[in-house]
Amino acid sequence: MKLANLEFKGTKTLALVDANDSVFWPIADLVPEFEGDMVQLVQSFEKFKGDLRPRGEGRPLSDAKVLAPIEQPRRNIFCVGKNYHEHAAEFQNSGFDSSAKDGEHAPEAPVIFTKPASTVIGPGVKIPRHTTVTSQLDYEAELGVVIGKGGRRIRKADAMDHVFGYTVINDFTARDLQKLHRQWFIGKSLDGFCPMGPYLVTADEADGQNIDVKCWVNGELRQNSNTRQLIFDIPTLIETLSAGIELQPGDVIATGTPAGVGIGFNPPKFLQQGDVIRIEIQNVGVLENEVGE
Repeated sequence: MKLANLEFKGTKTLALVDANDSVFWPIADLVPEFEGDMVQLVQSFEKFKGDLRPRGEGRPLSDAKVLAPIEQPRRNIFCVGKNYHEHAAEFQNSGFDSSAKDGEHAPEAPVIFTKPASTVIGPGVKIPRHTTVTSQLDYEAELGVVIGKGGRRIRKADAMDHVFGYTVINDFTARDLQKLHRQWFIGKSLDGFCPMGPYLVTADEADGQNIDVKCWVNGELRQNSNTRQLIFDIPTLIETLSAGIELQPGDVIATGTPAGVGIGFNPPKFLQQGDVIRIEIQNVGVLENEVGE
């Protein structure tokens, strides 16, 4: 099923969505006793999932504004760097990678960083330009994994049982800040630097380990890959993170971006005000945002 966080008649509303017919059903109508946000719905899903089914014709999705599915993550978003071989190579060759060892073509272990909740914005929201601190903006199309069942020391063999579902993430980046500070937190974490959405799609509707990831900038296809090409697959990422960090329901993992980002070109193709980034992930959704002022 597809779950959405909507603004409907001036109120934030969780909803079950049929994207094909462009209709939705408010969760409050389906499960009147539930009053939480998306993270709380993930936490309570087993209790309520039997009631989460369409009833009646639904309401037109055009009457609502689609927000980020998880607007307020309880913790920082876990992000993975250099997780496709071709992107690892283009990043190393770009001169912007201060983290690589000499001659390294792929990291020996997952490269993990985080983005705070203040980075999250929804579909259609303009991405802040932050002209006073950066002049080198870049896009990164990524599959976002949402944890459903928490745990510590999760084995790879069991990891997919802990996945609730998927969303689309743009790991927006200030390359000059990423290079300057060596560690990536500041370059990745300016306000508005994590467009997310449009939906949270449950794991039964998409195979996260074999799913196409594409990105266009102003109509030009820049990124085109599949999560089969991940250096460290989803089970490995979950095992690595949970080895000493207890994962919690609602945690979000951005799995890394394929080749084709702006710094992969010579000269680099940095984003400017008015540029439109469109990310499409098979069976998950389309996320589109414009670079603002």
